[in-house]
Amino acid sequence: MESEWAKGEVHNCVLKLRDNPKRRKEKIRVGCGAGFAGDRPAAALKLLQTVEGLDYLVLECLAERTLADRYQLKSAGQKGYDPRISKWLSLILPVAIDKGVCIITNMGGVDPIGAQKEVMALACNLGISMGMSTYLGAAPIVECLERYEPDLIITSRVADAALFLAPMVYELGWDWNDYNLLAQGTLAGHLLECGCQLTGGYFMHPGDLFRDVSFEQLLDISLPFAEIDYGGELYVVKADGSGGVLNFSTCAQQLLYEVGDPSCYITPDVVIDLRGVYFYSLSDDQVRCGGAKPSILMYPEKLLRLSPLECGWKGWGEISYGGHKSLLRAEAADFLVRSWIDEKYPGVKDTIVSYVIGYDSLKIANSNTAKNSFTEQLMDIRLRMDGLFKKKEHAIQFVEDFMALYTNGPAAGGGISYGHKKEMLLKKQLVERENVLWRTEARRSTVEGGVNISRKRGELMTIPEKNYVKRSLSMAAEPAPTGKRIPLYQVAHSRAGDKGNDLNFSIIPHFPGDIVSLTLVITPDWVKGVLSKLLVLSPFKFSLANAQKSNELEQVLVNVYEVRGIHSLNVVARNILDGGVNCSRRIDRHGKSLSDLILCQEVVLPAT
Repeated sequence: MESEWAKGEVHNCVLKLRDNPKRRKEKIRVGCGAGFAGDRPAAALKLLQTVEGLDYLVLECLAERTLADRYQLKSAGQKGYDPRISKWLSLILPVAIDKGVCIITNMGGVDPIGAQKEVMALACNLGISMGMSTYLGAAPIVECLERYEPDLIITSRVADAALFLAPMVYELGWDWNDYNLLAQGTLAGHLLECGCQLTGGYFMHPGDLFRDVSFEQLLDISLPFAEIDYGGELYVVKADGSGGVLNFSTCAQQLLYEVGDPSCYITPDVVIDLRGVYFYSLSDDQVRCGGAKPSILMYPEKLLRLSPLECGWKGWGEISYGGHKSLLRAEAADFLVRSWIDEKYPGVKDTIVSYVIGYDSLKIANSNTAKNSFTEQLMDIRLRMDGLFKKKEHAIQFVEDFMALYTNGPAAGGGISYGHKKEMLLKKQLVERENVLWRTEARRSTVEGGVNISRKRGELMTIPEKNYVKRSLSMAAEPAPTGKRIPLYQVAHSRAGDKGNDLNFSIIPHFPGDIVSLTLVITPDWVKGVLSKLLVLSPFKFSLANAQKSNELEQVLVNVYEVRGIHSLNVVARNILDGGVNCSRRIDRHGKSLSDLILCQEVVLPAT
């Protein structure tokens, strides 16, 4: 195996038009093979096998939490790129090369050059002749494709949608000032970037008539792909006859996922207005998408830079109690641990958050729950205590005190787990485009003695026959009742997303006309009142830490945006996630469960 290497020039991110862009294809198909770092390689292989005509497959595996982890690992002398990159590519790369599908992935993390070296060794082992490009920015994907025509592109941090947009720009002959086309391409990337979240994953719900599909139908889910032509006509598609769900509702949920102001959705290449986006289901497997347009701003003058910043030491512990008065025993355990650490480090106990799993660990319950009777029925609970400390010795002391519950705490506590860890968050800074630099690098492996000699063939998976009845879901045929208390579940569905310390969740009515009533109910004050329970640091009365609640509530800002194209609301709550996923002390660091806990709230819809 021989390797040829090419290193590109260093460029900045000032907007430059392409030099004589060529339309190579009338339309292309871009698939999503992974929507996050923990996704399933077998699902990507299944997409490659079942869908003909794919041109590109994107593996989107880098989020804020993952990026912070990569920084920490690299600084500790470990891999700064995705540790599963060889597992992924050994499975799908041979099949992709057989079918002429170019793979684009951000598995390079904070060390794309290191990832490149590992993949070159993998290609040698597989007997694959291939070209690969690596770069340290977002804009140069197109340049990589133009200069090197690689089989694989490995990136570092890149805006998720840009991974999908770049091959569209390259193949369809778009330029960087074709803002209407860039808006449609970015819409496609935004819909695809989370993989199966578009096709029924994170959507199926047995408690919702309009989202209830069988386990077998969810198991047969297909990753999505987009078909888009040079004029921006866009369809999102799943494999013919596959399970899962692809319809207006799944598209609407994904459209608003991790979105702030929908009139101004910022990406490095274009700022888009999502308020007029529409979806038309053409079949169970295909939805037409349109209506994305550039915002007034067109494109951002500055780009977002994320820099690692240490934020303290996390210490945590869990213990289970069962049987009579188990909640009171958990309260005693919580009291003891706080008191013990306060003896050595006064005041540190107030940085600890406590939860009782099965009782209040997610913090938002229906306000009408009869708590007293519910408390008496609790027979199986798990106490979790989670602290973010300024000093390592505080975290260690907390863990040691928690361990002491075994022989010094209340009766019959078991299943203790605990740990401590340095935490790192990502500092956000807007920088001028000329100060953001990138370059491309390329390597090509060749097999001695001929092309693909002694090459390992792609491993094909056996796809089982379908033995279930697929259910097609529809929207409500009539409005929700007015003038009486009903759970929000009966009116709408929702999905929550996070960006740093900010939460967003959609409110998508089952009956489109109910949006008029919902705008009168889902107000900033209503949202703030419901979310205020998140700021309670302990379920136990003795804790003085709860005095912080009112101060923190003043920092919470809520905006409710109407998205008329899909008759929905997008709710954004800022400064509500306890610092965000990288340092939050909550069990649900992302706040993903909050959408359904919001839907548990009872509302009275006014007649309109």
